[in-house]
Amino acid sequence: MNYVIFGGSRGIGNAVAAGLVAEGHQVWSVSRSGDAPSGAQAVVWDALSDEIPQDLPDVIHGVVYAPGSINLKPFRGLKLEEFRQDYELNALGAVKALQACLAGMKSAGSASVVLMSTVAVQSGMSFHASIAMAKGAIEGLTRSLAAEWAPQIRVNAVAPSLVNTELAARLLSTPEKVEASGKRHPLQRVGEPADIASAVKFLLSDGSDWMTGQVMAVDGGLGSLR
Repeated sequence: MNYVIFGGSRGIGNAVAAGLVAEGHQVWSVSRSGDAPSGAQAVVWDALSDEIPQDLPDVIHGVVYAPGSINLKPFRGLKLEEFRQDYELNALGAVKALQACLAGMKSAGSASVVLMSTVAVQSGMSFHASIAMAKGAIEGLTRSLAAEWAPQIRVNAVAPSLVNTELAARLLSTPEKVEASGKRHPLQRVGEPADIASAVKFLLSDGSDWMTGQVMAVDGGLGSLR
């Protein structure tokens, strides 16, 4: 199978790409840095550019859009440009990625798309206005495209809570911060990239072939348990 992973150079995207390579799939890892897991083909693309990514396969069985941002501030401290940047990276970046991959997915006969939301969209969390707005757009896009592209292309999303990646380094910079963040979750730990990658790979696989238009919470119970 041919899979295109946007944001495959690090974090969740890297874990997904590496896992798919280990399973014997052909993987194109698209990122601004051009870094890629061993065995994956690297494609350089900046999600904030107006260009559509090139050098992608003609047949695409699955697409994952994993780039994201963590911009946590009180509403009064957020500048309009920060809202624009979060929306451009998280929502419009996904649009550009899917536009680039649509023909390849149609050529595959059937395909699966997995986008990234956040627990903050459905839960409502202080200081998350910008990222929750951008990821809320992702959830709307997920359901709209799932309806439009069925039955040939399935579209789902994963909504994680805090995951131990470079993106979250500022929030998890000490053992005390890691412990405190873990205790906020019913399962008493923060997420790891492998936790999210397992869910993503399930949604890409035939094991989920009767699922579309869904937002899967992988959040240690934070979004639904008190």
